Amino acid sequence: MSQHLLVLPILVPLIGALALLLTGKVGHAAQRRMGVALTALLVVISAGLLARAGSGELTFYALGNWQAPFGIVLMLDRLSALMLTLTAVLALGCVLFACAGDDARGSNFHGLFQLQLMGLNGAFLTGDLFNLFVFFEILLLASYALLMHGGGKARVGAGLHYVILNLAGSALFLVALGVLYGATGTLNMADMARRLATMSGDETALVTAGALLLIVVFSLKAALLPLYFWLPRTYSAALAPVAALFAIMTKVGLYAILRVQSLIFADSPVAEPVAAWLWWSGLATIALAGIGVLAARDLRPLIAYLVLVSVGTLLAATALATPQANTALLYYLLHTTLICGALYLIAELIGQQRGKAGTRLVRARRLHQRFLLGGFFLVAAVAVSGLPPLAGALGKLLLLQAAEGAARLWLWPLLLLAGLSALIAMSRAGSVFFWASYKGEVAAGRVSRAQLAGVIWLLASAPLLVGFGGPVSDYTRATAEQLADPGAKIAQLFGDESLPHMARFQSLEETRR
Repeated sequence: MSQHLLVLPILVPLIGALALLLTGKVGHAAQRRMGVALTALLVVISAGLLARAGSGELTFYALGNWQAPFGIVLMLDRLSALMLTLTAVLALGCVLFACAGDDARGSNFHGLFQLQLMGLNGAFLTGDLFNLFVFFEILLLASYALLMHGGGKARVGAGLHYVILNLAGSALFLVALGVLYGATGTLNMADMARRLATMSGDETALVTAGALLLIVVFSLKAALLPLYFWLPRTYSAALAPVAALFAIMTKVGLYAILRVQSLIFADSPVAEPVAAWLWWSGLATIALAGIGVLAARDLRPLIAYLVLVSVGTLLAATALATPQANTALLYYLLHTTLICGALYLIAELIGQQRGKAGTRLVRARRLHQRFLLGGFFLVAAVAVSGLPPLAGALGKLLLLQAAEGAARLWLWPLLLLAGLSALIAMSRAGSVFFWASYKGEVAAGRVSRAQLAGVIWLLASAPLLVGFGGPVSDYTRATAEQLADPGAKIAQLFGDESLPHMARFQSLEETRR
């Protein structure tokens, strides 16, 4: 049975989604219990896979027993296990919060939510580029419906923009896959890496073109400048639990870049232009998103620009392509994803108690539970700004230490200025929400138990990532070292027949060490 555990993160939400969609009229209470139970089960399964991957074991699962490169292969390593666990933890906080009433604003929320999780988990587990495209489409289709859940002019407008851009991205994805398949004769990631190691001349040029197009597509998914303009409007229009779940969506693009960069194109001519694109676009994203943080006049767009700051930071670190940089970015990825998700939930609670003012940075009635919400907001603001003693400070310190030479001259000032921008913007927002209010008027409404549970579940990550900083950083360090050794995956998947082609991967590993 244990060998089939790898497919459960895909099967559980798939079967759950079908059951929820087919029983859509059974009542909100039953659907909520099913949705929470399925997501909690995913947390347990992901934790089990994380423990298995933590031993350093590489696990492959051939669907239908069709062996690679001819069949569909799922691959579990430390990186995929980490992303599965992060997704499940984030999703549990979101679905708990949604059970307070957001799920009832439209139809089939929990079924679509599970489909979204199926697409995300499949993207993290697949070892094949075409099936990465398939899972991308599944999660995008679910996200289209979730984005417009509850209706409204703002959501429909943002949803149309989101759909058009992602359809264009999907078309380019298929073109890139066609180019790569034509040049290599395979779409299995490990097999493609094995074949690239023996290519030269015109074939290499064709692969370079396909790889660059693929990186552009992933940059669109990750919301990297100049492809990020869809994100602030889209995330601001979505319901709070949907926007919080979308905090992981940009990380899917980051994961895809990290995967193909380390496994397929690590020792190919495309590595240098890809690194240059990620580095300069990442820095530009940090700079412009930092300006957006200062210019925001509403808490929701402000959080969206904070997401973009984290995207730029992570992709700039990815461009460094060293084990130390990958260690830092993986630790920071855990922190920023969960905290930005928590911020969207906190913003919803604040907006509910401010009446028509919502989350706009204007004077309004005093909050009914201003001490509770103020405490939540303070913890989240300190964490997202990168101030000690919470995990944001440790994550940024690791990133700054990972930058060497000329890279340090660019990354240090931009990262510190972005943190200052976040601190100023969050301080201004907090002063408006909790101090600049009308005297004598108190807003109605209270935070429900479901909302409280969702926020606390995600917000607890800030102190826990510090308290367990040693084990977490050890795991991310081991993950970075595993990414730096692509030859191990290829050798294990294909056996001895791949060994004659491993010289270039071995020399690359020695160079990195």
